[in-house]
Amino acid sequence: MSQTPNLGRLRGFIVDLADLLAQAPDEPRILDQGAALLRDLVSTDDWLPDAYAQPSPERYQQYLLHADSRQAFSIVSFVWGPGQSTPVHDHRTWGLIGMLRGAELSQGFARNADGSLRPQGAAESLQPGDVVAVSPRVGDIHQVRNAFENRTSISIHVYGANIGAVRRAVYAEGGVEKPFISGYSNLHLPNIWDLSKESLAP
Repeated sequence: MSQTPNLGRLRGFIVDLADLLAQAPDEPRILDQGAALLRDLVSTDDWLPDAYAQPSPERYQQYLLHADSRQAFSIVSFVWGPGQSTPVHDHRTWGLIGMLRGAELSQGFARNADGSLRPQGAAESLQPGDVVAVSPRVGDIHQVRNAFENRTSISIHVYGANIGAVRRAVYAEGGVEKPFISGYSNLHLPNIWDLSKESLAP
């Protein structure tokens, strides 16, 4: 995206999501109403700064766009280079995933009685504007990949925690858990709250 990003769209989403969470709703309400907010955000692709849309040839990138000061939620741009995928992993908090550019495939997993994992249904295809939920309650273990072998895809993730600091797990053969903390690909947050340049624009 070459034009100046419409950061007001992201700011509005942050305010609306914070208002929703301040009402102390239960998780089903968060996932339902939060999905509507995220769907509105990703339905227009004019707001994500270029710096947080850059793929890496080594691995997918997870750029932090916003973290609530109490770590009640975080917003991340997930940038997939061609053909890139995650390991099988969990989140351990509620999450919403909205597709912004390109497409991705998400394969859910369920546990067998012996603790091993099996694919749960067919892989779900996410197209621009689509939103899906994850959580320990509705299904939390999945593997995600870029649906394209020749182009970048970007999804926007919202989590009920500072996801880059959550101790969670990737899953090896047999369902064996390997703890990890994902961190983030960027060292600095985008400055989305400075309105000085925007207010001077014609």
